[in-house]
Amino acid sequence: MSPTSAIVGVDWGTTHRRTYVIRPTGECIRESSDGDGALACKGRFPEALTGALTSVQATPSLVIASGMVGSALGWHEVPYIDASVPLQDLGRHVFRVPDAPGDAPVVLVPGYCIRNSAGVPDVMRGEETQLLGAWALGHVSGWFVLPGTHSKWVLLQDGVVRKLRTYMTGELYDLLRKHGTLAAAAGGQATWDDAAFAAGVDAAGHHALSHVLFGTRARVVSKDMAPQASASYLSGLLIGAELKDVLGAEAGEVPTFQLIGSPQLAELYQKAAQRLDCRFDILDARQAFLAAVQHIHSHWSA
Repeated sequence: MSPTSAIVGVDWGTTHRRTYVIRPTGECIRESSDGDGALACKGRFPEALTGALTSVQATPSLVIASGMVGSALGWHEVPYIDASVPLQDLGRHVFRVPDAPGDAPVVLVPGYCIRNSAGVPDVMRGEETQLLGAWALGHVSGWFVLPGTHSKWVLLQDGVVRKLRTYMTGELYDLLRKHGTLAAAAGGQATWDDAAFAAGVDAAGHHALSHVLFGTRARVVSKDMAPQASASYLSGLLIGAELKDVLGAEAGEVPTFQLIGSPQLAELYQKAAQRLDCRFDILDARQAFLAAVQHIHSHWSA
């Protein structure tokens, strides 16, 4: 079957891509996942999209793509929008791809550039689509965290982005685990250690991050911690630093946050939150993306 009335949503990141065939009612009828991220598709985006559509056997009426496909390293660079555009109006600001293959329109969702009270910018591209989905599912206000390579914390008020903070938690973890003195101290295969993770959360925030990070090595070489537990400790340090920074900056707010992400990351953030007397309500990332695609489809006009 090749559903011509269906919508195709593409979550097109830097290194990974997920493609969903969605009925106008929001039901996902087919999906695929591959490594054809924006970096791998440089110079061949039309062919890469054709391949994705073939993989899900779809000849859609509309393709909606979000993520790094709309960045400077993607298919076309889509300008950021600012806080004057609420999430629910994203469908009116998509960019129509001029060199799309086939007859169906292909649109790219813009990211956000949000400035703090001092005028310093922060940006997100891809996360806004999941946030729109959360809004469409009834989660319209409060703090949302989208953990990953670059963890995003977003304060929404009736669908308006009021604050945005990015933490390079996942990227730092990956770099420090593979390179430098912390990687050398870790030695061979890591073994997950809940106690080490909790100790990392507790240690976070007491001194500058560069100092507490070196403490990972110091604990290993002084025999206070087994080398194979250092990855768990490092994870706790980085996630703990992230949470403590937000909690410290938002003193007086109710310490309940909404998390959109994978079950594995959600579990780690929930463990860290429990040690800090706060908690996360977990939202399904896939469901949020599908809800966003349906909403954009219903509010987009050629």
